[in-house]
Amino acid sequence: MHDNLIRRNEKLAKSLIAALGSRNMTGYYAATKEEALQIALSLIPPKSTVTNGGSLSIKEIGLVDAVRAWDYEYCDKYTAEDPRRAELTAYDSDVYMGSVNAITSDGILVNIDGNANRVSAYAYGPRKLVLIVGMNKVAPDVDSALKRARNEAATVCAQSFCNNSPCISTGRCMDCKVIDTVCCQLLITRFSRHTGRIHVILVNERLGI
Repeated sequence: MHDNLIRRNEKLAKSLIAALGSRNMTGYYAATKEEALQIALSLIPPKSTVTNGGSLSIKEIGLVDAVRAWDYEYCDKYTAEDPRRAELTAYDSDVYMGSVNAITSDGILVNIDGNANRVSAYAYGPRKLVLIVGMNKVAPDVDSALKRARNEAATVCAQSFCNNSPCISTGRCMDCKVIDTVCCQLLITRFSRHTGRIHVILVNERLGI
């Protein structure tokens, strides 16, 4: 990463952390994936029940592998015999790990989902959210964040699910209503009523989609 971009991201992260604080969310800054992993693990007490949605960012920093290997009760819906039951169990977990599709420069979190298990858990349920967010996901405002979520994150996710969403062919959101759309639910988190629940680790690397 270019030195000027590193410095710019450091300054942006500092103001973002203050903005998150004004919204009753806690922000952290990590210069590297390794540093982000250590911060994340420091937020997850031993013996915690831990789960996650379909985030690439948490895998890219090694958080999923670390939780599997350490002293946690990890519920993985991708290996569970009953994935839906695992998703429902997540609402009563101690810690839910994930990322965001976009974050505004003034601290608003924007997420888009198909089944809505992830965004519904973000909104209510798990006692603590630990979100790993690459600085590539920062957008200047809500409108830009929504465009990023729909035209970048969602269209790439649609490719992975091999469904018939028209964005697979066009590479951009078509505001479709097909049954397989990954854009069923939009969640905008502008404030957290529950102090100490939402923790956002800003990482000075490109992570996720």
